[in-house]
Amino acid sequence: MLFFDLDGTLLDSNGIWLEIDIEFLGRHGIAPVPEDYTDYVAHHGAEESAAYTRRRFGLTEREGEILQAWQDMAQEAYASRLPLKPGAGEFLARCRRAGYPMALLTSCMPQLCRAALAHHQLEGVFTQVVTAQELGLEKRDPEFYRRAAALCHGNLEESILFEDAPNYCAAARRAGLAVAGVADPLFEPRREELQASCTYWVDSFLALPPELERRLFPGK
Repeated sequence: MLFFDLDGTLLDSNGIWLEIDIEFLGRHGIAPVPEDYTDYVAHHGAEESAAYTRRRFGLTEREGEILQAWQDMAQEAYASRLPLKPGAGEFLARCRRAGYPMALLTSCMPQLCRAALAHHQLEGVFTQVVTAQELGLEKRDPEFYRRAAALCHGNLEESILFEDAPNYCAAARRAGLAVAGVADPLFEPRREELQASCTYWVDSFLALPPELERRLFPGK
C-alpha cells in the first residue's frame, strides 16, 4: 500500500501557511514570525498548533477560534489556488494504473483537505483519508501510522509513505514503514536530517530515484 502526506508532499502548500502565520500573528502585533514557532507548527497537527499558539503568545482566543481563523484564511487557497507538486498528479495516476491501493495521511484540517482533493479531482484516488485531527493522534507519534495502517487494512512492512516533514518521516520509520522523503523548500535547511531518516529520496515526482522506480514498477 502507498501512503501519502498532503501538504508539502503532493500539494505545494507549505508557503501558504507561512503567509497565514504572518497575517494571523500580525493581527496581534507579533512580527516577524519566530523561526522556532514556524518549525513547531510545521511538525504538529492543527489542534495542537492552535493550543501552542495560544500558550506561546498569551492570546485571549480559544483554540477553536484560532483554528477557525486559520481555516477562513486558508479555505480559498485550498479550494482554488494551491497547485500540486510537479508530476504529483501524473505519479498518482501511474500508481493507480499499477493497481496500488493508496491512502492519504495528513495533519491538514479535514475541511481544507477535502477542498484540495475536490479542486484537483482526487477524491476517488484514495481508499482512505486519515487526518490527525479525526484520529486524535499527532503524526510525530509512531502509533499514528500503526492505527492508520490498521484502518486502511495496509501492511506496514510492505507499504511506503511519501512525506516531506523530517519528524514525521522519523516517526513513520519507527513504526516500521519504508519512507520516501519528498523535497520541499520549507525543510531545505534540514535536508541531510530528512535524507538520513528516509528509505528513498524524491527530489521530484517527475523523476523517481532508480531504486524506488524498480520497487514500484518492476519490469517497466
